[in-house]
Amino acid sequence: MPYGQPPPPLPPGPHHRQPAHPPPAWQPPRRSGGGAGMVVGVVFGLLALTFTGLVLVGALIKSSRDSVSVSPVAIPTFTPPERSTERPTERPGDGRSDEPEPRTSQPSAEPSENSQPRRTLNTSLKNNSLYANRGLPRVNCPAGSGSIYNHSQLKSLILKTSRCMDKVWSKTLQDRGITWHRPGYAITSRRGRGACGDFPQTGSIVPYYCPRNTTIYASTTAMARGSGNALGYGQITDWHGAIISMMAHEYGHHVQQLSGLSNTWWQQTLESGSRSGKLALSRRFELQATCFGGMFMRAAAASYPVTPARRNTLYYFYSRVGDHPGWPRDHGSPANNNRWFRQGYEKNKTFQCNTWLAPSSTTS
Repeated sequence: MPYGQPPPPLPPGPHHRQPAHPPPAWQPPRRSGGGAGMVVGVVFGLLALTFTGLVLVGALIKSSRDSVSVSPVAIPTFTPPERSTERPTERPGDGRSDEPEPRTSQPSAEPSENSQPRRTLNTSLKNNSLYANRGLPRVNCPAGSGSIYNHSQLKSLILKTSRCMDKVWSKTLQDRGITWHRPGYAITSRRGRGACGDFPQTGSIVPYYCPRNTTIYASTTAMARGSGNALGYGQITDWHGAIISMMAHEYGHHVQQLSGLSNTWWQQTLESGSRSGKLALSRRFELQATCFGGMFMRAAAASYPVTPARRNTLYYFYSRVGDHPGWPRDHGSPANNNRWFRQGYEKNKTFQCNTWLAPSSTTS
């Protein structure tokens, strides 16, 4: 659902993007890179706020100074998960093409007499095996100076940085005994149709991750320039790091899928008896993906590079996106999108992205 744009003038409710045919418990719906409400209006003027021990949120973007004051979420320790017999979904293949690839499950081979027992994984939301990781390693990922308004340049950058995401997340997942494979990519200039529907949807700009075939779909023109009444990310900043951070959010959904977080979240969503309960679960799920996206941008910061000024641009960007008033509150407020992106960037620990243990005020 959309990130970084004001919604078209439609009433809320009927336009909440529910799957036309809800998938079974093991198949969550597609997840996209933003809140159902897009851009919250710009807060004009300079808000000079000083924090003790925190990073100043805000950036000088073009001729306007905007800042948002939020603190990262404090989740200081990791509690070893209880042992569980649940296993995340496993799919073979490395997805080397930038086009969507069908993926099918295959039965695992019988263990030999000399083989080591497979690590038991915890696929719960609060104590997932993924949280035992120390953080993403630094990755060499120079971005260059491509323009977000040039389809071939932006597509090339998306696919190039996706390989950097592969390097850090494959190691992180495999270190925890979680089977990893590369997601597929379908990056077009205008519009297209993927396994989870049109991309982008009419009046939308956003990429989405489809768990049916573990593929990320995106339109470069929609993201950069907007679509219909929907503003593009390029109307917040023309720096490509903002769009790449959104693609890192989509990759975060892939991490959730492989680690079993997606399946557990979707099962709890199906079991929730209220719309407010389902939305609360959705917000925690989306904000966790945003936190994972922040972790990647930190891992790539030295070589990308993400300078202190560019880091503040990212903080500013995430203070502008989230759930718009009057629309379903399924991705979190702009303040909390900013908070969780900062949490991932500043802490760079998977357990620090455990939104399922965080206070509800930080996931509203």
